[in-house]
Amino acid sequence: MSSERPGVRIIAIHGKTPQIHETAFVAPGCVIVGDVTIGAGSSIWYNCVLRADVSRIVIGERTNVQDGSVLHCDGPHPGMEDGAPLLIGDDVLIGHMAMVHGCRIHDRGFVGLGAIAMNHAVIASDAMLAAGAMLTEGKVMGERELWGGRPARKMRDLDDAAIMGMRIGVAHYAENAKHHAAAIAQGDGAA
Repeated sequence: MSSERPGVRIIAIHGKTPQIHETAFVAPGCVIVGDVTIGAGSSIWYNCVLRADVSRIVIGERTNVQDGSVLHCDGPHPGMEDGAPLLIGDDVLIGHMAMVHGCRIHDRGFVGLGAIAMNHAVIASDAMLAAGAMLTEGKVMGERELWGGRPARKMRDLDDAAIMGMRIGVAHYAENAKHHAAAIAQGDGAA
């Protein structure tokens, strides 16, 4: 695990320091705070905030969190002694400007552009929360389901083509992260 990243603010708090796998890409402009774990091959894109100051954030392998997204969790309080950690599996896509808070996203889940997922909500494997949708507290999406709207509700089941499209997106971000990491290391685009 590595803690040095050019242009990234990595902040320890309450005795917890972010743990970022050496193969993960974290773009300049990101702020990573507290009890955060980022797995191998994952990518955190420009200007994201991951703040685990009251509970933990765990991100699996090959997951991407796209530009401007905010990830947070909720600490323990009466009636919720374990709080609401944010637990994200492997091969997950989180679209630009998403707000993901204290929920669970299983392997290969998808959060669309500008979507919101709230405490204790669950996005199952191969499920998609549509762009702009709001998955309210405690709602549970089933596998291969598409949910949309505010509040989000099930719209339909996803076909094999949609599932394949999400997997192609994961592969694209994993490859593109390597190009961005190389460009940053070489100083490309520096003013």
